[in-house]
Amino acid sequence: MNNSNWCPGCGNFSILKQIQSILPEIGVNKHKIVFVSGIGCSSRLPYDLDTYGIHGIHGRATAIATGIKLSKTNLSVWIITGDGDGLSIGGNHLIHLFRRNINVNILLFNNKIYGLTKGQYSPTSSLGVKTKSSPLGTIERPFNTLSLALGAGATFVARSIDINIKHLKKMLIASNNHIGTSFLEIYQNCNIFNNGVFDSFTKAFTKESNTLYLEQKKPLFFGKSKCILLYNNKIKIIRNNNFLKKQIWIHDIYDINQAFFLSKLFYEKKRFPCPFGVLYKRKIDTYDKFFNKNKC
Repeated sequence: MNNSNWCPGCGNFSILKQIQSILPEIGVNKHKIVFVSGIGCSSRLPYDLDTYGIHGIHGRATAIATGIKLSKTNLSVWIITGDGDGLSIGGNHLIHLFRRNINVNILLFNNKIYGLTKGQYSPTSSLGVKTKSSPLGTIERPFNTLSLALGAGATFVARSIDINIKHLKKMLIASNNHIGTSFLEIYQNCNIFNNGVFDSFTKAFTKESNTLYLEQKKPLFFGKSKCILLYNNKIKIIRNNNFLKKQIWIHDIYDINQAFFLSKLFYEKKRFPCPFGVLYKRKIDTYDKFFNKNKC
């Protein structure tokens, strides 16, 4: 039964299915799992999970989840938000959650549109896109979500997409396993108001040349025979049979400088592929650890 009232064919169904599939695997009793959401299509997800859930108010899921985690540190807390809910009215709460590094998981569904309110442009809509609220085309540059998270001090930053269910499941488990604030951006197709916005990453004839799936300690190969080099602080694409070993870019999830380079691919460097996977991970103490150590 669809308690969330999503449209038939919505990418949210795929994300829900993978969340449901990993929950029995994370080793936490369902009575100790809480999903907190704000406002938007994505934020109706807690209704379809057999766990505790709170459908909060616009942009405030992060604040609610913070209170829950600080009062009950043994709970597994997940935040469900969207590009509108999390990056517009909720943007201030989001960056401070990154800064504090509270041990919660953030899943940001990015469909580059306001879906629930029927098709206005969002903080991640592409420059120039025509929507109900921008009939002549937007004049705002979109947020680069992963660069934003890295700049705000997030300790786990990753991206996946609704249609690649194996990769999505892998990223959900990796997010759960991180101690600290994990941030997973999930590209999600809105087949009513922004259908096909991610076609270049999903269609058979374009996805190989437009997607870069990251693996720790592996070269950045993509397409049929291409690789990305990082040399003298410059990046370029060459055929993978032409690179020199000293130039090859080996992915390192602990390197913040490389992570910033990767976050800009495709957003700001259009001829490069879009990275999917874990861009960055860092292990530091969490805010909730200090909070409970010092509270009266």
